[in-house]
Amino acid sequence: MKQKFFLFCQYLAPQHWLSRLFACATFCQWLWLKNFMIKFFIKRYRVDLSIAELEQVADYVSFNDFFTRALKATARPIVAASNVVISPVDGAVAQVGSLAGNILLQAKGKYFTTGALLANSQHDFDDGDFVTFYLSPQNYHRVHLPVAGVLKQTTYIPGKLFSVNTVAMTNIDQLLVRNERLVCYFETTAGPLAVIFVGAMLVGNIATVWRIAEQTDTIKQRYYHDLVFAKGAEIGRFNTGSSVILLFTPGRIVWESSLVVASAVQMGQAIGSLLV
Repeated sequence: MKQKFFLFCQYLAPQHWLSRLFACATFCQWLWLKNFMIKFFIKRYRVDLSIAELEQVADYVSFNDFFTRALKATARPIVAASNVVISPVDGAVAQVGSLAGNILLQAKGKYFTTGALLANSQHDFDDGDFVTFYLSPQNYHRVHLPVAGVLKQTTYIPGKLFSVNTVAMTNIDQLLVRNERLVCYFETTAGPLAVIFVGAMLVGNIATVWRIAEQTDTIKQRYYHDLVFAKGAEIGRFNTGSSVILLFTPGRIVWESSLVVASAVQMGQAIGSLLV
């Protein structure tokens, strides 16, 4: 019954309006409000601030500043070996595996296509490999590059803002291609790589280190030249829980045997090895 009510609310809720309202609260710098929100969140989700660069609530100017907090350099060691692909996020594995042609698995019995995900039928990822990570509210919310690469293009795709938790993923058809997303294309030693930021309920302003994605009602593409990122470099962040999808072209990667559905990951740990 709770699941049905949750799903009912997902369809009826004014998703973008709620997200804008939530953003106003999270960016607010009123001392009493931001302190109350941060302390409540720390208690509710048992957040460990000892691994954050800023360890005191008073050090954060807003709830969003706290939510997108940086971690100490020693908190997430990055596996340095050049043939190792690292996790770009803290989170949990929602799905992982190989594409069947252009088909990706969202959840049991639910699928979507690479063309729909990327809003582009001309790409190199069919028959390749993919992994989807879910970032829950208590996770570290910055996104890093899993291998060294050069940013070539971004595509902003407007859409809905359904929640991306397990209940929604297993019950809402085509969820990951209905939601707002930002597709980032990189050229790497493993060949082309797509990193897809998927927005969700209460998520506004998917932020990147090179610019913030514009929220409009049309698809926007931008091309970049010589924006070089080292493995593990930060490339963007979310303002609340959401999902990140990695797409590799065929024959480029072998996933770690421990990378299975529902397994927890931390940014910087090995998730696969390159076949190059």
